[in-house]
Amino acid sequence: MAGSRLPRQLFLQGVAAVFMFAFASLYTQIPGLYGPDGILPARRTLRPQGKGRWQQLWETPTLLWEAPRLGLDTAQGLELLTLMGTVLALGALLLRPLRHPLIYLLLWAAYLSACQVGQVFLYFQWDSLLLETGFLAVLVAPLRQPPNHKQTPQAWLAGASPHEGLPFWLVRWLLFRLMFASGVVKLTSRCPTWWGLTALTYHYETQCLPTPAAWLAHHLPVWLHKLSVVATFLIEIAVPPLFFAPIRRLRLVAFYAQVLLQVLIIITGNYNFFNLLTLVLTTALLEDCHLAAESGHSHHKRTPTSWPKALLATLSLLLELAIYGLLAYGTVHYFGLEIDWQQRTIHSRITFTFHQFSQWLKTVTLPTMWLGVVSLAWEVLITFWRWTQVQGWLRKLWAGIQFSVVGAATVALFLISLVPYSYVEPGTHGHLWTGAHHMFGAVEHLQLANSYGLFRRMTGLGGRPEVVLEGSYDGQHWIEIEFMYKPGNVSRQPPVLVPHQPRLDWQMWFAALGPHTHSPWFTSLVLRLLQGKEPVIRLVQSHVTSYPFYKQPPTYIRAQRYKYWFSQPGEQGRWWRRQWVEEFFPSVSLGDPTLEMLLKQFGLQDKTPPRAHSSSRTLAQALHWVRTQLSPLEPPTLLWSLLGAVGAVKIVQALLASWPFQSSPLIRGEKQKPAPKKDSRAASEQAVPASNNGNGSRALRRKK
Repeated sequence: MAGSRLPRQLFLQGVAAVFMFAFASLYTQIPGLYGPDGILPARRTLRPQGKGRWQQLWETPTLLWEAPRLGLDTAQGLELLTLMGTVLALGALLLRPLRHPLIYLLLWAAYLSACQVGQVFLYFQWDSLLLETGFLAVLVAPLRQPPNHKQTPQAWLAGASPHEGLPFWLVRWLLFRLMFASGVVKLTSRCPTWWGLTALTYHYETQCLPTPAAWLAHHLPVWLHKLSVVATFLIEIAVPPLFFAPIRRLRLVAFYAQVLLQVLIIITGNYNFFNLLTLVLTTALLEDCHLAAESGHSHHKRTPTSWPKALLATLSLLLELAIYGLLAYGTVHYFGLEIDWQQRTIHSRITFTFHQFSQWLKTVTLPTMWLGVVSLAWEVLITFWRWTQVQGWLRKLWAGIQFSVVGAATVALFLISLVPYSYVEPGTHGHLWTGAHHMFGAVEHLQLANSYGLFRRMTGLGGRPEVVLEGSYDGQHWIEIEFMYKPGNVSRQPPVLVPHQPRLDWQMWFAALGPHTHSPWFTSLVLRLLQGKEPVIRLVQSHVTSYPFYKQPPTYIRAQRYKYWFSQPGEQGRWWRRQWVEEFFPSVSLGDPTLEMLLKQFGLQDKTPPRAHSSSRTLAQALHWVRTQLSPLEPPTLLWSLLGAVGAVKIVQALLASWPFQSSPLIRGEKQKPAPKKDSRAASEQAVPASNNGNGSRALRRKK
C-alpha cells in the first residue's frame, strides 16, 4: 500500500539486521557445537541415503549437501554459509539496492540450511520465527527500488507496482499470531503462577540469562509484579485484535504497547535477537505518516472539511473512545483491580475460572481467523483498485501478472498459517478447509508457518535449578568449571549479551530442569571436556587461559545440581545465593563403563573419521584464516562491533546526503543542461501558479 513505503523499508532493514546478528552469533560457536571435535558434530546429520539428489534436497533442505563439492566438511560448509549470510545481511542493511527478493531468499535458504544440521541447539522458537519472517521478506522486498522516498501519491502510482504493499499484511498477521498465542498459552497451561498473577515474582531470577536490571526488577513490590502480569495479558491478548483496526490511532496505540513490552523484556533478559525481531514485526502497524514521511505536505493550506468527513471523524473518535473504555472496564472487571489508598497499592486477582476462559477461547478463536480473512480481502480489493489505475496496457499487463503471482502467494501463506494458529484452540482444528491442511503438510519442513507460545509455564518456583560442572585430577579435590554467561560464581554480575545467544549456556538451563538423561548432548559435553577439546572449551571460556584445566584436561568430571536465588539488597558483593541439591551427573573418566554406556545409549559414539576431500583446500584454508583473525574477539564484542560499524556507515551516508554539493548535477553524474532563455512570455507563464490537478493549464490558456 502507498502508505507503508517507509515501514516496509524499515522492516527489510530490520530483517537484514537480525539475520546479521543470527549468522554472526552462530558462526562464533560452530567449531565447539558442530565441528569434528564439537559436542554434536554436524557431519553425523547429513549422510546420503541412496536417494536422488533433488529428493534428498527436498526432504532435508540444506545447501550443505554441496559442501563436499567445495572440498569442505559439513562444519566448514556451515561456517561458509554463516559468513556469507553475515556479509549479505550487512550489505542489505547498508545498501538499499541489495534489499532485493533474491538477497532475502538467499538469507532464508542459508538459515534454513543451518537449522537442518543445528539439532537441539537450534530448536528455539525464535529460530522458527526468523525463518518465517525471512521468507515474508522475500515477498515484501520490491523487485526494483523507487527512485526516492519523497514522492507524491500520484508519482508513486506511476512508478511503483500496485501489489507491493499486499505481502506486508502477512507481517501484521504473523505479529498477531505470535502475540495472541503467547498470551493465551500462559492461561491454557494452568500454570498457578500465571493464574495467581505471581509469575513475575519468579521470572526475573529463573529466566535463562538474566541481566543486572533483572536483579532490580526482582525486588520490586509484589503488587507491582501482579499489575505487570495484568498488563502483559492486556498487551498480548486484548490488544492484538487492534492490529486490524480501521482507525489509524488504534493501530498506533497497539504499536506502542508492543514496543513497551519488548523493550522491558530486552532490559531485563538476554533473549538474543528474539525481541529485536518482534520489534521488526511491529513495523507492520505503522504508516508513512507515523514516520513523518509526509511532513512535506503538512504545510499545505487546509480546505474546509465537508460534513460527511466531519461526521466520519466524529464517529471514529467515538468508536475509539468506546474501545478504550471497553479495555479499561474489562481490565478492572476481569482482574479485580482495587486501589488501596492507605497502603498506596493496587490489588489485583483473576476473577474468571479456567472453564470460563476455555469457553471464551473457543468462542473467539474462529472469529479471529475470519477477522484475518476479512482484513486480507480488504487489502486485496485495495490492491485490485490500484491495479485498475495503472496507465498503459503494457504496464497494466505486467502489473496484473505480478499482482496475480504475489496475491496467490499471499493467500496461500495465509491459509497455511491457519493450521499452526489453530493449535491455540484444538477445537477449531477440524473447522479448517482440508486444502489448508494439505498445503501445510507439504511445506511444513520448510518452516514457512509455525506455532508459537512463549513463557508457557514458570520454572524454578522453589529456586532456580542450575547445573555446575566440576573437574578433578585425583577424584578427591574438585574445581568448579565456570561458564562465561550462565550463573555460577555467586559474586559475578549477570552479563548483558543482546543480541548474542550462547547456545550451550541456554541448553545448560534446560538441562537443569530434569535428569541428565533428558539431555543426551550433556554426555557428549562431558566427553569433550575430558578429552580437552579446545573448540568446546572456548564455548565455556573464550580465553582458554581462564579455563582451570587448560594445561591438562581433568581426569574426572562430575556435575552437581544447585538451587540459585537472587541475593537480597543488603548483601554486598553478591548477586546470588545458592544451595546444593543433588548430584546431577556421576563422576566419570575416559574409558569409564558408565560413560561408554551413556554414549552408546544416546548414539554419540562416532568412530567414523571425517571424510577426506580430494578437491582444492584453498577455500578451507581461507575459512581457517578468517577464524584465526576473529577468534580473539568475544562473541558479544564481535556483534556490537558490527552494530557500531553499521552505525558509523549510516552516519557517514547521512552526512554525505546532506552536503550542499550533493545536489549538483555534476556530482550526481548527470549532464548539465544549458539554462533556457527567458522572455516575456516565459515570465508571464511562470507568474501563473499551476495546481496538481491540471487546472493550471486552463488558467494559463485563459491568461493568454
